[in-house]
Amino acid sequence: MIVALIDSGLGLLPTAAWLRKLRPDVDLLLQLDPDGAPWGPKPEQWTIDRVVGTARASIELGAEVIVIPCNTASVTALEHVRAEVGPDIPVIGTVPAIKPAAAVCSSVAVWATAATTASRYQSDLIARFGRDANVVGVACHGLADAIDSGDLVAARESIELAAAQSPADVEGVVLGCTHYPLVIDAIVAALPDGVRLFDSAQAVAAQTIRRMEALGRPTTGNGEVRVLNSGRPGALPAGASAFESGRILGAQG
Repeated sequence: MIVALIDSGLGLLPTAAWLRKLRPDVDLLLQLDPDGAPWGPKPEQWTIDRVVGTARASIELGAEVIVIPCNTASVTALEHVRAEVGPDIPVIGTVPAIKPAAAVCSSVAVWATAATTASRYQSDLIARFGRDANVVGVACHGLADAIDSGDLVAARESIELAAAQSPADVEGVVLGCTHYPLVIDAIVAALPDGVRLFDSAQAVAAQTIRRMEALGRPTTGNGEVRVLNSGRPGALPAGASAFESGRILGAQG
């Protein structure tokens, strides 16, 4: 079975790596979009068209399951992809882990891109799942772009700014962009001791496997990892090899 993962850049690595760990036999189609990245600042309809078109192309290449391991794309295009591909193709989106964080922490900061932080979608999630916790959004300007470009100095600067903007009494930080787990060590170093981090990559991978198995079809494959860059066959960017997730997926430095 082929599972397609769609993101503008390296944010798909953590979820794809978890799928590789949990089901090494499944074939993965990694759909990156270097020509269109980043998606966050783009007009909403542009992003919808881009993601829907990539999903359509993935199905033409044999994908039976679509994963959108990107908060921006999930906020903007998830329901449009589901409408396009129909009920027989599971489409799994990504939701920031606000609910589990608010269940165990009284003060929570949701680190995300500026677009996601400003979205009604995230505001609604905080209202629905924030419970009695104090939950605030923190825009991490430039962090996803720095990760994609391999600029770890710029990434650390963005992380330090986000840490400074988080509440002084913060107990939990939700990684609301799928790029951010790639620099988790730098995030931990910038936060006070004891602050808990929450991300959704493992949960999205587990949900993907459940949806695959519920189809009632053979799910085994050859363990192939295939990469398309804006529709062109290729390889993961060289910068992917700087991250454990990238190396799990066979990235070459």
